[in-house]
Amino acid sequence: MHSPMFAPVIALVLWTFVMCAWLYATRLPAIAKAKVVVDPTQPAAAFHAQLPPQVRWKADNYDHLLQQPTLFYAVALVLALTGADGGLNVGLAWLYVALRVVHSLVQATVNVILLRFGVFAVSTLVLLALTIRAALVVF
Repeated sequence: MHSPMFAPVIALVLWTFVMCAWLYATRLPAIAKAKVVVDPTQPAAAFHAQLPPQVRWKADNYDHLLQQPTLFYAVALVLALTGADGGLNVGLAWLYVALRVVHSLVQATVNVILLRFGVFAVSTLVLLALTIRAALVVF
């Protein structure tokens, strides 16, 4: 079975790997430059406090991509498996992915909180719309 809903799902997974690579491409040199001592007895916040904010932003965004998007994956797969994977639903799925990419780029580069929150809020509404549409199919 091939569904058009699989493409935005895989696109967001691939984007998550892009952010993972960006995270390590900036974090490892920053750790070396700052001569950060990794102490497993320290809380994570103590480790992160030793890194510049611009480095932490990438890690924060990677974490964010492993949070709410998990709901997107579940809803998208439900839509795909129930055959409700065309038209508006696939359009909303691609919109969600695009908004998450924009959110990543904002957070990883300039991290303007109000802008980032606005993009997040819109992406959340898109995900809510997809979820309601999936609920109408399932229930």
